[in-house]
Amino acid sequence: MASSGGGEGEPEFQIAPMIDVLLVLLIFFMSIATSSVARYDPGIQVPLAPDANKKEDSIGELVFNIAWRDNAAITTFEERVVVPADTIPVMTAHKKANPEARILVRADSETPVRYVNDVIEAGAKAGIIDITFATVAR
Repeated sequence: MASSGGGEGEPEFQIAPMIDVLLVLLIFFMSIATSSVARYDPGIQVPLAPDANKKEDSIGELVFNIAWRDNAAITTFEERVVVPADTIPVMTAHKKANPEARILVRADSETPVRYVNDVIEAGAKAGIIDITFATVAR
């Protein structure tokens, strides 16, 4: 009988292909984790809400970060500083591609409400009515 090992015993275990597959999976998961985490600005201190619910999923979510720095609001979307009204065409395209698209607003607790309203109005003009706000439950 022919065997794929060296000699007369059990066949040898090939470890090189297994290492190749593991390295490919590692690179894949690292690239996904980096793009997912980059959407959230870690410098934003979201408000406290003791009765907040945990988010189920982030599928179809458009993330707006509103940082309050030196008495000025800095709104970012997809890792770029934006004016919310300028994002209406992008949000409209997302809404057409995914009818369940929603907006996640991550604003500093000190941000005046008028800057949050700018994002909400842009979303409404794009046809997105599902808007959630990031909070911390403590």
